[in-house]
Amino acid sequence: MITKKPGELDHPPVAFDGSSTPAHRGMIVRQTEPLNVEMPFDALDRFVTRTEDFFIRCHFPIPEIPRDRWRLRIGGEVAQPFELNWEELRKMPDSSITATIECAGNGREFLSPKVSGAQWERGAVGNAVWTGVLLKHVLERAAMKPSATEIILTGTDQGEIEDAPRPGGKIHYARSLPVAKARDDVLLAWQMNGTDLTSAHGFPLRAIVPGWYGMASVKWLSDIVVTDRPFVGYYQSVDYAYWQRTMGEPSLVPITEMQVKAQIARPGPLERVPRGQSYRMRGAAWSCAAEIVKIEVSTDGGVRWTEARLGDEHDRYSWRMWEYAWLTPTNSGKATIMVRAFDAKGHTQPKERDPDRGGYIINEVLRMDVEVGD
Repeated sequence: MITKKPGELDHPPVAFDGSSTPAHRGMIVRQTEPLNVEMPFDALDRFVTRTEDFFIRCHFPIPEIPRDRWRLRIGGEVAQPFELNWEELRKMPDSSITATIECAGNGREFLSPKVSGAQWERGAVGNAVWTGVLLKHVLERAAMKPSATEIILTGTDQGEIEDAPRPGGKIHYARSLPVAKARDDVLLAWQMNGTDLTSAHGFPLRAIVPGWYGMASVKWLSDIVVTDRPFVGYYQSVDYAYWQRTMGEPSLVPITEMQVKAQIARPGPLERVPRGQSYRMRGAAWSCAAEIVKIEVSTDGGVRWTEARLGDEHDRYSWRMWEYAWLTPTNSGKATIMVRAFDAKGHTQPKERDPDRGGYIINEVLRMDVEVGD
């Protein structure tokens, strides 16, 4: 439950001015080295998130990569391995998609008991327009062998893991995709919202994996390796994994697809709403490549649910804005508000937390307490 005392600071605005990024004025800084910042979600005011408001998740220091020295290498189980420089990459046919990316740990701050990891609140999510070349076109040029099963994406960023269990020495950030997903809709993006990527957002190239949590959208991309066996790298099999039970026995599996989720932007946990008036509740909801078709709001702790109005803007991989005209109580006091989403595939949010998810995939319905008064 999101519960704050009146006047208690939930996320005091903090400005961060890094040498490799523009000033993140008003963003919530979770960590400065490596850089991890989120947007105050109560500032949500548009369908496409401004680049300067889009959350940043880094595992290692941001690499500064000169454009003229950068190369993308494609190899492994392919008949024609090759390299691309910046100019060659930009000559390939480009595509654009609007896609929502959510960190797999978004909402971790609200878990009880507390778990390790960046203590994101609600703002480690954003929706942007991404432009680049489809991964399938790069793989077609390389001519994958019939033995191919997975595609490993590796970034230039590297460093040492702090928490056990951990390997010795430095490692690069890397994740893999099944061939079917790689051949479908994955984009190798060089632009975000119409301009070249910033260093913090993955310049010169990052993967965009629509419908999957953000850990799959590898930044500062340098290597694409086609493999004939499952990838078991650290960020595939140790971190960004959760327990899945088969015949009652748990085993770790990689986190992949985003789960259906709705969040309230306003009122926020610190907000005091006027009593006996119409208040415009609003927020956003998203799912894995399935359109959000219904939003329900409760203002009495889940006793009654009422359908909210969906925003007009939507796309296959994007979130859906929503709003609800709430006639606030005439008496002062506490009100518990909640929201839940339904997508076109019939999925909705669970009522309770699944402990096998650890500190990830936080999409259960949250209860938020607000104060009603004059």
